[in-house]
Amino acid sequence: MSDRDETGRPRDEKMQHLLSLFDISADDLKQILAAADLLKARLARGDRPPVLQRLVLALLFEKPSLRTRVSFETGIAQLGGASLFLGQEVGWGTRESPSDFTQVLGQFVDAVVCRTKSHQRAVQLASFDALPVINGLTDLCHPCQAMADVMTIRESLGPLPGKHLVFVGDGNNVAHSLALICAMLEMRFTLACPDGYRMNDQWVDRVLEQYPSASVTQTEDAKAAVADADAIYTDFWTSMVQESEAATRRSAFAPYQVNEEWMAAAPNHARVLHCLPAVRGEEITDEVIDSDQSDVIVQAGNRMHAQKGLLVWLLNRAWIDENVIR
Repeated sequence: MSDRDETGRPRDEKMQHLLSLFDISADDLKQILAAADLLKARLARGDRPPVLQRLVLALLFEKPSLRTRVSFETGIAQLGGASLFLGQEVGWGTRESPSDFTQVLGQFVDAVVCRTKSHQRAVQLASFDALPVINGLTDLCHPCQAMADVMTIRESLGPLPGKHLVFVGDGNNVAHSLALICAMLEMRFTLACPDGYRMNDQWVDRVLEQYPSASVTQTEDAKAAVADADAIYTDFWTSMVQESEAATRRSAFAPYQVNEEWMAAAPNHARVLHCLPAVRGEEITDEVIDSDQSDVIVQAGNRMHAQKGLLVWLLNRAWIDENVIR
């Protein structure tokens, strides 16, 4: 018997999940992004290598989705595999025990993308080691989005070390993943937000503990933050689970709208990012999101390319070792 399993991973190696970017090293991340670049370039030439042929990806979603669902379904298809969308009708956590549910799922599919309201649900899913679990968004973090974001910044601005990413808005799941990925790639990260809306202290402490030289700052002075920004990123102010706070949040964040005045205060080369969906006229204006400085649509497209790199890295390590230079 070979000492490697069907994914090319050593048989005695612990099952790999991606619940957050803390689950991988900076070198792993760079390899995933290199694979994404390679697969994107090959797709542009009309080449869709079937490197995940006959593998099946499940999408287990508690929340609505456009980009996450379509990018994963299309990405696995381009790689020669298939996908199954699993909504609430499958009874995750309701009709049968989490253990039974997860271990049965692992008998049928090769990996699962989990999009859930509670990060602990994703942690529980992975705890049985029945199949690789990918976080497609939780309340704590959004690692796949962050990978697409830095891929987009690199395409527009070149090498990432030293680049300054300013996130204007809530210290939410997206901000958490951006702070971490910037630390991993030697970028500077600043969160500009109102008092009371900073990132989770434990998350920030863990980022700085693992990456002691990281530049992660938080400020209420957004104008000063964007003055030397290479990329300015924003997100909607109120998520689906915060609708009761909508009026309060709208008032608190009103001075933090990314508009033409803000872009005039930023360097001429600064790029605009938004993970979408956008509430145009609230966190960002039409003039900015539709401007020549906006990479928002390319950013959305890069969700698929970054996730293809991740899927191949998780499910066909032998191909990565043969085709992607460390």
